[in-house]
Amino acid sequence: MRVVIAPDCFGGTLSAREAAEAIASGWRRAVPSDELVLRPLADGGPGFVEVLHAALGGVLHETTVTGPRGEAVTASWLEHEGTAYVESAQACGLHLVPREERAATVETVTTRGVGELVAQAVRAGVGTVVVGLGGSATTDGGAGLLEVVDAVGVRLVAASDVENPLLGPHGAAFAFGPQKGASPEVVERLEARLAGMAVLEPVRDLAGAGAAGGLGAALMALGASVTSGAGLVRRLTSLDEALDTADLAVTGEGSFDWQSLRGKLVTEVAGGAAERGLPCLVLAGQVSVGRREAGAVGVRESYSVAEHAGSVAKSVGDPAGTLSDLASEVARQWSHSRS
Repeated sequence: MRVVIAPDCFGGTLSAREAAEAIASGWRRAVPSDELVLRPLADGGPGFVEVLHAALGGVLHETTVTGPRGEAVTASWLEHEGTAYVESAQACGLHLVPREERAATVETVTTRGVGELVAQAVRAGVGTVVVGLGGSATTDGGAGLLEVVDAVGVRLVAASDVENPLLGPHGAAFAFGPQKGASPEVVERLEARLAGMAVLEPVRDLAGAGAAGGLGAALMALGASVTSGAGLVRRLTSLDEALDTADLAVTGEGSFDWQSLRGKLVTEVAGGAAERGLPCLVLAGQVSVGRREAGAVGVRESYSVAEHAGSVAKSVGDPAGTLSDLASEVARQWSHSRS
């Protein structure tokens, strides 16, 4: 059996490459005769630049920019055939803010560093700048970016990991603020601040405007077109060609939840598999999507690492080992079912 292993990163514990290797290691232990094709992926969030660099080559530019709390952070952007690929999470990612500081800083964290990355790419002479959105600590509506970049002379593309608008119950503040440390009172203040940004008013209802705490809206206000980050990575990493000759697709992420169904990577892989009549499996740190909802996007079965390991603590304590163990169990089930 030919198995395409195409996971996203497992938020804060494993990169997409590490997750793919862990799944492959466990699968090989159980069914060494299967042919495994590894395609680590990203949807615009963490790992976007690493995944594209591995797939495309190009020149990786390492630099120092302003982090979410105003500190200096190291970030890289990729230059390939006249296009720059920028990963917003490298400059304003949630992983850059210690968990115990998130509640105190959620109203002050900034996207300024993302603007600095974009500005550097523009100065380098590229014709297009693609900004991967996702995994941010920020809900500033891209105000920090707009302080640095108020106009650009290149084509801008916002590669979004979600389809949410800027405002409302599914917007940047209400949908994503709590996971960034915002209390209900702070969520209300963030919503009011976003609603008051006149520069964003023309684009705030568009799909993807709420990505990365409203950074999507700021890029649209600068004239950016919007594309699915997962779809873009799918094309650039030749995932479809790998699926053309596969018997099974395996994907995964840290948490397979409601957000996964709104433009995230898992649904892109499952969609590609469904187009070819292939079963698609999800191996995730935690699973909260029901079987019917998962089936509607093309996922045949989903498996939880935490459940298999016995607890979230055990899975996080050894993320690669527990994911590998789960992959072994899943491989045995699917090898038997198809024999």
